[in-house]
Amino acid sequence: MAKTNPFQFLQQTRSEVGKIVWPNRREVVLTTVMVFVMATLTAIFFFGVDTLINLGLRSLLSFFG
Repeated sequence: MAKTNPFQFLQQTRSEVGKIVWPNRREVVLTTVMVFVMATLTAIFFFGVDTLINLGLRSLLSFFG
């Protein structure tokens, strides 16, 4: 790998940063809302699974206890 001096490194870095396509406000808001929706759905799902496991274990333990 060829070594570059700090000035060339900064030029290359600036060039690469210029290639970045930043999302607009609408895309950021939409993505944020989707993250919250998916997190909520996941929390509801795992709450349901946890409730079912808890119910099953309680009934199993009451059967033997």
